[in-house]
Amino acid sequence: MDDALHRRAARVLLLDRSDRVLLLRGLDPAVPGTSWWITPGGGLEPGESVREAALRELAEEIGPAEVELGPVVAYGTVSFSFRGQAYEQEQWFHLARTGAEPDAFGLVDARAAGPGPDEHALLLAARWWTVEELRDTAETVYPAGLAELVEQLVTEGPPVPPVRL
Repeated sequence: MDDALHRRAARVLLLDRSDRVLLLRGLDPAVPGTSWWITPGGGLEPGESVREAALRELAEEIGPAEVELGPVVAYGTVSFSFRGQAYEQEQWFHLARTGAEPDAFGLVDARAAGPGPDEHALLLAARWWTVEELRDTAETVYPAGLAELVEQLVTEGPPVPPVRL
């Protein structure tokens, strides 16, 4: 991807009291009929830390919530295309926990999401997933290996240092 835009992003592995992870269903209008499930998160704004971006993205995508943001537990680089533009994205994954009721989370109306509503307008649904559901699904889930990562986080706690995806 020689013409790829380089981007830095913060993502969040948000677990509920039952150790389920929150994923958002998204789509790319340039690829009709294709959707995927992703963790909440998005690009860092100028001067913003990964932690600040993670908190901002959670607020933009799922609204105000009682979330305890923990450490960065994974990182990696991913190449993808969105709306016909190639991207090379460095991304860091924070572990987060919530004691809120699972139904308390949903997508924020893109018109009220603040800066960058185009990104959020393409999020279609929010859903809590168990490790077993992640392993058994035929749907596309990012990042690859998410079931194994969530299982490791639940059984062993946050890895030190963070794992490379």
